[in-house]
Amino acid sequence: MAEPIPHLSRAVARRFLVLRHLLAPPRALPAAPESVLRVIDRVGSLQFDPLEIAGRNHDLVLLARIAGYRREWTDRWLYGDRVLYETYNKQLSIVPTAELPWYRLTWDRNHAEHSGGAFDVHAPLVEELLGRIREGGPLLPRDVGPRASIEWYWRPTNQVRAILEALAEAGILGIARREGNLRVYDLAERLFPAELLETRVPEGDQRRHRLLSRYRGHGLLGTGGDSLLWYGTGRDAAERHALRAELVEAGALRPVIVEGVPGERYVVGPEWPLLEQSEREVAAGEPADGVEPGVAFLAPLDPFVWDRRFLRTLHDFDYVWEVYVPAAKRRWGYYVLPILFGDRLVGRIEPRIERRAGSLRVAGLWWEDGFDPLEADGFAAAFAAAVAAHRDFGGTQRIVWPRTVRHRPFLTQVRAILGR
Repeated sequence: MAEPIPHLSRAVARRFLVLRHLLAPPRALPAAPESVLRVIDRVGSLQFDPLEIAGRNHDLVLLARIAGYRREWTDRWLYGDRVLYETYNKQLSIVPTAELPWYRLTWDRNHAEHSGGAFDVHAPLVEELLGRIREGGPLLPRDVGPRASIEWYWRPTNQVRAILEALAEAGILGIARREGNLRVYDLAERLFPAELLETRVPEGDQRRHRLLSRYRGHGLLGTGGDSLLWYGTGRDAAERHALRAELVEAGALRPVIVEGVPGERYVVGPEWPLLEQSEREVAAGEPADGVEPGVAFLAPLDPFVWDRRFLRTLHDFDYVWEVYVPAAKRRWGYYVLPILFGDRLVGRIEPRIERRAGSLRVAGLWWEDGFDPLEADGFAAAFAAAVAAHRDFGGTQRIVWPRTVRHRPFLTQVRAILGR
């Protein structure tokens, strides 16, 4: 007889998510490069997005969890020690290099596609670029010189950049390093151990691993949501259902029901003790360690906010990343981050790092209905600490606040705290 599926209250689900996301409290991991690996070990992968308005997406994810986080720490693991590498999981992502054989399905698929397309059409350029890299080492696309543009995905692109990108998509090249956000390419065989490149894992095992990676990332996913949540995890919903059933059978996933949320959600098996801890803390009315709730600004592609529908149901929080929304249609702003306080989403902030001016500018600030930042016990100090962490991460000296009259009493209090 199957065990009954546990039912979680909304409060327990919220507490569990901040605990398993290393956000209870924020920035509690030590100020050390090794903390980056601790986060990756927990969530499996981090989505890479090059926009640097407030910091790149993966840097913001890590900033919310690691004290004194510096981007050089992740770059060390990516381009120095190569414990991590960039590949396609849920879009372009950072994953452990040791898991390369379980992610090479995308390489193989792209290799087959480009071999019958771009590699044939542009064969002389393919040979030229590979020859340059074999003889001269890592290559930055602009070092080759301009060539005619070709149609590439959604826009015309310089053909050198396009073919280098295709070679990387096919696993022939890899990213040796980045100069800013520009990719410097080298042969994959120079970047990865031969035994990893030679290891072949059955396609079904790779898809099962990718599916599990989405549950590891979020912590409490169901079976639906935005299609991007499941990209690359199965050919269709039926295959994902079968793979999910295998993961449940193996104990890698355990189903739960969350109060007010349709359908089953799934907890990663080894995290069950955290769920039990969450139940105890909610029953006791306080965290087990007695630490006061903190504030974190969540990245737009933070695994915590991957499932937007779930956010609306569990947190009554409607979050749309409006960076691709025309300015006239935006409700909030260009690069707006959710504000997490304890285990509640209480508002939005639009921070912008302006290095030339040496400032962190808060372009906008919005509170959820019913939340008063002046009345919430401990919020002003926790908010000030989060802003200070962002200022220090950006290497800026001052903070420029919005001049909106309604924010003036709260920001006066925050300024006083930061000035101590």
